[in-house]
Amino acid sequence: MLVTTVSALVAVGAVGDPSAAAAGQRPAARTAGSDSCGPGWVTAWETSPQAAAGVPIASALAGRTLRMIVRPQVTGSEIRVRLSNRYGRVPLLVGAVTAGRAGVGPAVLGGTARPVFFGGLPVVAVAPGAEILSDPVPFVAEAGQPIAVSMFLPAEPDHVAAHPVALQTSYVSGGGDFADTTDGAAFATPISSWLVLTGVDVLAPHHENAVVLVGDSITDGVGSDPGRDDRWSDALSARLAGVGGRAVMSVLNAGISRNQLLADRPEIEGDSPGRRFAHDVAAASGVTDVVLHIGTNDIAAGRTAGQIISGLIGFADQARAAGLRVFLTTITPSVAGAHGTPRAIAVRDAVNAWVRSQGEMHADGVFDFAAAVADPAHPSRLLPVFDSGDGLHLTAAGYRALAGAVQLDRLTGSPCLAGDDPARVAVAGGR
Repeated sequence: MLVTTVSALVAVGAVGDPSAAAAGQRPAARTAGSDSCGPGWVTAWETSPQAAAGVPIASALAGRTLRMIVRPQVTGSEIRVRLSNRYGRVPLLVGAVTAGRAGVGPAVLGGTARPVFFGGLPVVAVAPGAEILSDPVPFVAEAGQPIAVSMFLPAEPDHVAAHPVALQTSYVSGGGDFADTTDGAAFATPISSWLVLTGVDVLAPHHENAVVLVGDSITDGVGSDPGRDDRWSDALSARLAGVGGRAVMSVLNAGISRNQLLADRPEIEGDSPGRRFAHDVAAASGVTDVVLHIGTNDIAAGRTAGQIISGLIGFADQARAAGLRVFLTTITPSVAGAHGTPRAIAVRDAVNAWVRSQGEMHADGVFDFAAAVADPAHPSRLLPVFDSGDGLHLTAAGYRALAGAVQLDRLTGSPCLAGDDPARVAVAGGR
């Protein structure tokens, strides 16, 4: 019965393909006091997947339940979850989905689990290459309070949309459908990846805008401690919450470790920012701004300053064509391997000089990340207190320095939150 019902839903999965959210089709930013300042959907958490194919991950998931732990950044009364089959060549069958308040480990707080439906049905087949957004679910979400999204996969996926560097522990059950269970005993396998789930939207009491941070392992947060929410996206979110009012935005992390501006290898370092723009940026509810911090892996791969600059311009043009404000950053210094050769340093210096002198001709602003974390005595390397130990990735203090380099008044903010908003609690971390 399950397979028959799910097979009939293949077309439903296609509805969730964010290619429909093409450039220019997102709503305009709200202004304080306008009629549109009432409740509004905003993406409160998201991640950018890569393609995980075949053994061991796909075969290990057949007939098991995933329990993904995520931290929303927005408080509201309803949620929607986004499931991805972005890299699949056959429909992804999902037999049951629930959402509840995460407890200790894989446990869900009693009385908080809610069923999640798609087109009014409890099962769904996500079409190949698509992502799908669920029906609204009555659910009291609180900024910073983790949500457990559980998904039963009755059949082996051919490719799994996976984010390998979650820096957050999630769980996989033994065989069986445990989406409705709350005690967590069935979820004996902890994992450090997010699988299938790529977004959670929240219906906020007043419309809130979102900024998407696109990048590589620096944006992904490599070097920070797992479970501590010490990425630069978290630090930026905390800064915005500290200012409060109209400065607040949902800060979404679209970083992928090893990502390159100019390469598309989804099973190794993910699709390039331009290729994944429709899914990772344009499809986010409430998005108004995007910050691009990338290039160090392109330098290590041997690309020239001219090629990287051309790629930055291309991404900025793509974002502006979609009606978004776009910000470029300088590339952070490194002396690690191919990132720190004399040639690499020269290319990075040339790109950074262009960003500083000409970046604003193509973007709405530039943020000097390199200057924020470089050792003043040796600008080609990180200041020791910001170096996680590998000469490339940052410590939590380094990620706070990146967030500190963002000029908050250049971001769109959320004009509907111009006054004090007691319905929105301060962000306590979250991706």
